[in-house]
Amino acid sequence: MFIQYSVYKFGNRYPYYFNPNEINFMRKYFFNLIVGGFIVVVSTTSCNRQKSSLITGDALAAHINSTIKPGDDFFDYANGKWFKQNPIPASEQSNGIWQLIQDTINAQVRKICESSAAIQNTERGSNKQKIGDFFFSGMDSTLLNKEGINDLKTDFAAIDKITDLKGMMNEAAYIHSVSSSPLFNFYVIQDDKNSSKYAIYIGQGGLSLPDRNYYFDTDAKANTIREKFVVHVANMFKIMGYTESNAKQAAATLMEMETVLAKASRKREDTRDPNTNYHKMSFAALIASTPNIDWNVFMKGVGLTKVDTVVVAQPEFLTALNGYLKKYTINDWKNYLKFQMLDGLASYMDNKTYLEHFNFYTTTLRGVKEPKPRWKRVVEQTDGSLGELIGQVYVNEYLPKGTKEKLLEIGNAIKTVFAERIKALDWMSATTKEKALKKLNAVIMKVGYPDKWKDLSGMEINRNSYVKNVMSANKWEFNYMIQKYGKPVDRAEWDMQPQTYNAYYNPSNNEIVIPGCNIIVPGYEGKMADDALLYSIIGGTFGHEITHGFDDQGCKYNELGNLSNWWTADDSKKFNLKTKMIVKQFNDYVAVDNLHINGELTQGENIADLGGVIMGFEAFKKTKQFKNNELIAGLNPSQRFFLGYALAWMVNMRPEAIATQVKSNEHAPAKWRVIGPLSNMPEFYSAFGVKQGDKMWRPDSLRVKIW
Repeated sequence: MFIQYSVYKFGNRYPYYFNPNEINFMRKYFFNLIVGGFIVVVSTTSCNRQKSSLITGDALAAHINSTIKPGDDFFDYANGKWFKQNPIPASEQSNGIWQLIQDTINAQVRKICESSAAIQNTERGSNKQKIGDFFFSGMDSTLLNKEGINDLKTDFAAIDKITDLKGMMNEAAYIHSVSSSPLFNFYVIQDDKNSSKYAIYIGQGGLSLPDRNYYFDTDAKANTIREKFVVHVANMFKIMGYTESNAKQAAATLMEMETVLAKASRKREDTRDPNTNYHKMSFAALIASTPNIDWNVFMKGVGLTKVDTVVVAQPEFLTALNGYLKKYTINDWKNYLKFQMLDGLASYMDNKTYLEHFNFYTTTLRGVKEPKPRWKRVVEQTDGSLGELIGQVYVNEYLPKGTKEKLLEIGNAIKTVFAERIKALDWMSATTKEKALKKLNAVIMKVGYPDKWKDLSGMEINRNSYVKNVMSANKWEFNYMIQKYGKPVDRAEWDMQPQTYNAYYNPSNNEIVIPGCNIIVPGYEGKMADDALLYSIIGGTFGHEITHGFDDQGCKYNELGNLSNWWTADDSKKFNLKTKMIVKQFNDYVAVDNLHINGELTQGENIADLGGVIMGFEAFKKTKQFKNNELIAGLNPSQRFFLGYALAWMVNMRPEAIATQVKSNEHAPAKWRVIGPLSNMPEFYSAFGVKQGDKMWRPDSLRVKIW
C-alpha cells in the first residue's frame, strides 16, 4: 500500500489517496474528516513553497474573489483569489490548505528524519536509529537503482514454486502481511455486535483499480483507463522478466480475472449499511461454504490459530471467488499474486519500477504531471511507517502547550450545543431523544496525542533496503492487528498519530479522535485566530465527528458501540425521509464534465458536514465576538464564520482527481462540501444576502434540516 498498513487504512489523510490494491470496507468503522485545525501556529521551518503561497494580512479577506457573487458560488468567492495566485504544482493533484499544512508537517518531520539519520553510532533499536535508517534507505537512490527488484526475487521464487491452491493461499497470506490485499479484504477488528471483543472480518477486495465501476463504466475516459491499466500490468510483468508476448498475455488474463471479481462485488454505496455487511458464521461453516479456499492454510499463514467464528461482509463475493479459483489456472493465479506483490511495493523501489507505478496510478488516474521530490516522498513514507516513533518527537518539539486543553474546550462546547439541538427536535420522539442524549453523553473525545505509545521495539529497520524496511513496518503493523484476536479490546488505543492532519469517529468505541496537528491554520502565524475561525474550523470538525455518531450509519450503533437499533420505527422513518433529501441534493451536483456526485455514497459525510457547520455556528453564537458583533477586516462575525468554514475546504483539484474521487470515495469533493451544507442554512443566506435567483439559493421546502 502507498504509505503504511494501518495508518492510512484507518483514516486517509486525503480521501482520494487510496491504496489501489485495496477496496476498504473499514469505512463502517472509521468516519474521517479530511481537514481541521484551529489556532495559529505554523512553524517557520515550512518549505519555500508554503512561505511563498501564503497571503499576508487577514487571510479571510485576502482570499476573497470579489468577481463572484457569494450566493452563486461561495467556494470560489471565499477562496478564488488564493487559487488564482497559487496554481496546482506539477507534482500535486491539488493545491490548498491541505498542502500548506502538510508542507508544514513535512518540514517538521524532515528535520526529525535528517537529524536522526545524521547521528553517529546511534543505539541499535532506539527510536532515532529506526527513523534515521528508514529515511536514509529511502534517500539512497544509487543503491535503489542498482538493486532494481532484486529484494523481491526470493518472494517471486516462492510464488513460482506454488503447485496447488493450498500453496496459493499460503502466499496470499504472506502478501497480505507485507504488501497488498490479494483475493479479498481481511481484518481483525472490533465485533460490530459486541464491541468488547475482536472479530475476524472478511470481505470483497482483490482489485487493483480504485473501484468496481472502473471495470464496467462505458465512457471514453473509463475505456482509456482500462486500456492503460492493461499496459501498466504488462509493463510490470516485463520488469519481472517476462517476455513481451508473455507479459501481454498475463496482463490480459489478469484484467479478465479482476473484472469477474469486480462483477461479484457490491457497489460501494451498497456496502454502507453495517447490518447488510454483518454475516457471522462458524469457521467450520466458512470452510464448508467455500471448499476451494483453504482457510486453514490462510489463517495459519497470517498467524491465527483456534479460530472459532468469522464475520463475512459480502458472502456472495466469497462464493464467486470460490468458483473462480478453479476456473483459472494455478499459473494465472501465480501471475496475479506476483503483480499484487510488486504493485503494492513499487513506490519503494528503483526509479523504473516507481515511475511505472506512478504513471498509471498518479498521472493517469489523478492527472499529476510529475513525482514529488524524493525527500518529500521518503519523509511521508517514514512518517507513515514509523509514525508512532516520530509522533513522540513531534509532540515534544512542535505541539504548543495547552493543545489538549483547547481542543477539549471547543469539543465540550459542541457537545453542549448538540444536546440542545436534540432536545429541540420536532421530528424525534421523547423515547429516542433520551437514548440519543445517552449516546452523546457517552462520546469519548481523544485529542492531541495518546497517553500511551505503541511498542515498536520488535520492528527491524536498517540501511540496507528501503523496500525491506517498508515490508518490515507493514509486517509489524499486520502482526499487531493479528495479535489482538482473543484479547480484550483496548479502548485507549489511537489509530492516528498526532502529526496526522485528520480526524475520525469510531462507532465501535463511540469516540472522536482529533490529532494535535489540527492546531495549524495557514495565514495566522504568530497570533491566535478569532473565535469565528476557531468555531468554524475546529468546532466544525468536532460537530462533523459527533454527527457521524448519528448519521445514516452511526445511528445504528448504541452508546456502547454495539450494532443495535435504538430508534422507534416512526423516528427511523422520519430520519430516512430527511436523508433522502440530502441524497437528492448531492445527486444533482455535477462535479466535472457530466459526472454527478453520488449522493447515496456520500450521504454520511454530507450529513456530518451539515451537522458540523450547524453545531459550530450555534456554539459560536455564544461567544463574546458574536454577541458584540465585532468587525474584523470589514467582516462581521457571521461572515467570518462562514468564510472560515470555506477556508477549511480551500482545495483546488485537478479534474482527473475529482473524477477519481467521485467514482471511488465516500467524500464529495471539497467545493461541494462547502456549497452543499451552506445552501441549507438560513444564517448563511442572511450573512451574505443570498436571495432567490442566486445559484446556491434553495426554497425552504428543499432545505435539509436534520440536526
